[in-house]
Order: sequence, then structure tokens, then C-alpha cells
Amino acid sequence: MGKVKYVLLDCDNTLCQSERLAFEACADLTNELMEEKKIDIRYTADSLLEDFVGFNFRGMLKGLQTKHNFTMSDAELESYVGRELDAVTTKLAAKATECPNVTKNLEWIKSQGYPMSVVSTSAKSRVVASLEKCNLDRFFPPEHVYSAATSLDPPSSKPDPKIYNYACEQLKVKNADAITVEDSKSGATAAMRAGIPCIAYVGIYGIEDGKEKEDQMAKVLTEQTKCFAVMRDWNEFPDILKKYEESS
Repeated sequence: MGKVKYVLLDCDNTLCQSERLAFEACADLTNELMEEKKIDIRYTADSLLEDFVGFNFRGMLKGLQTKHNFTMSDAELESYVGRELDAVTTKLAAKATECPNVTKNLEWIKSQGYPMSVVSTSAKSRVVASLEKCNLDRFFPPEHVYSAATSLDPPSSKPDPKIYNYACEQLKVKNADAITVEDSKSGATAAMRAGIPCIAYVGIYGIEDGKEKEDQMAKVLTEQTKCFAVMRDWNEFPDILKKYEESS
């Protein structure tokens, strides 16, 4: 395989520290839904993250229906998805921060001539809000931000590989000639199913939850989703990429 032809990157908790902020915003809506459906369970951002990290809100609502045995009409679901997107986008535009050392290493990737795109499960407006707040939008013009929630019809969500297949098709690159970086099991599963080599970024877990969680996720992402390398800090990216190209 040799030289990687395209670097594809997840956004939430991979480029931008955004997942917890987003889950804070959607916990209120989730609890409103639980009350409406007369289900005696309430969620916090942490408990939602535990069950649904890596899912977009549409995927989360489908998961909640299965988990708690209730149904939503299409109109209900679309209403909640729209309200959640507005709330999350507002919060991310105000508070998102980059994951440590991202800018420095995106500069390096660009300087080496690798093209880059974002491939996210989240709605495009939400991703763009995070990128803009973190001053990363200069690396990713809007046409190179692919969203399972927005770019696909019908919308999808990782671990479905459709968004990766779609992005590679649009970018005219073979899946196996790209690499990606993912922080969640659902994201890494999508990459694995699409046949795209994946680096597991676990540094965010060390920042938010401590070393034990970081180690646990490193194990999950290498054993269950076959990530070929673990990245605990973005400064490791150049060496990981070099070793991958040398061994391919």
C-alpha cells in the first residue's frame, strides 16, 4: 500500500473536545422525552455517554426506544432531532476546545501534502460549529466535512460504515488507501466495516475520565475494532503514520 493517500478524521472528541458538551445539551431533552413517555429513568451527560458515545442523537433516540421499549413517530423523532441540534450547536459554538496538540499536527499533515477531510456521525452544522470555535475550519472547507446525519439520505449513524464509504467515493480514494482516527467503538467499528485502517485516539479519556478509562478504551479499540495503533497524544501521529507506511 505504501503512502497513505487521504487522512480522514472523526471530529467529536478526536479533533475537538465536544462530546461531553453535546451530551450535556441533549441530557435535558432526553429526560423530557423519558417524562413524556412515562419512563421512570433520568439521564445525566455521563450516563448518556456511557451508553451512547459515538452515536448521533438520531441513533441515540433509536437506541433509547429499544432499550426502554417505547416508540416515537417520525414527526416526534424529527422534532427532537431538530431541537437537539439547535441546543448542541449553540453550546459548541460557545465552548468547544481542541484536543491537545491537534492544530500543531494538522499543520504537519498539511505540510507533508496529505489531503484531509472530516468524517463524522454528527450533523454538519454541529461539526462546523466545533471546527470554527477551535479555529480548525481552515483545514476543512465545508465540502470536505462529511456527516452521517446530514450528507446521507436517509441519514445514518456510525457504526454503520455508509458515511465512510460515501466520503471515499466523493473523494475518489479507495478505502484501503486512506486512514482514519477515531475515539469511540462505534466510530472505529464503522471504519473497520468500511475497510479503512484506523488509529485509536484515547487521550480524551485520560483527560476526562483518567488513566484507567484511557487504558480500557485502548484495549477495546484494538481488540474489538482492530485499530492498528493507539494514540494517547496527537504528537504521536507523525510517527504512527510513518511506521504504518513503512510496514504496509
